[in-house]
This record gives sequence, structure tokens and C-alpha cells, in this order.
Amino acid sequence: MTSWSILGHTAKVLEERRDDYGDPAEQFRAIADRWSITLGMPVTPAQVALCMIDLKLTRLTYDPRHADSVVDVIGYAALLREIG
Repeated sequence: MTSWSILGHTAKVLEERRDDYGDPAEQFRAIADRWSITLGMPVTPAQVALCMIDLKLTRLTYDPRHADSVVDVIGYAALLREIG
């Protein structure tokens, strides 16, 4: 995949996820609320996205060519402004 095709694919995935799960800001807020209970400390939606990026980066250290993880990193990074 070229960088442009990866970006185009990521945009499509973000649209599909919005259709499947609704507004990303609401979803990341809900995740942050649950993680806050689990961790016993406040977690923000932006922190959820950053942690998910870290998870995907860790997976990419195992296989740097894993396209889905690259797409996920780009997607979570793109959502930061929307959910922040």
C-alpha cells in the first residue's frame, strides 16, 4: 500500500466505524468513564486515544508491516482533535 492509499483506506474505516458505533466523541467519553472506574483515576477521551495508539505501536514493533495496525494508529491520531 502506498501512503496515499493507506490514508484513503483509513478515512473509509473511520466512516465505517462511525456508522457502526456512532459519534467518536461519545464513544471515547464512554471508554474514558469505564477506564476511570477500572483504574481508580480520571481518564480523558484523549488519553484513551493515546493509549490505543501506544497499544498499536507496541504491536507494530512485532510486525512493522501489519497494515491494520498502521491504519489504526492513523485513525486514532486523526480522532484526537475531534474527541479532545
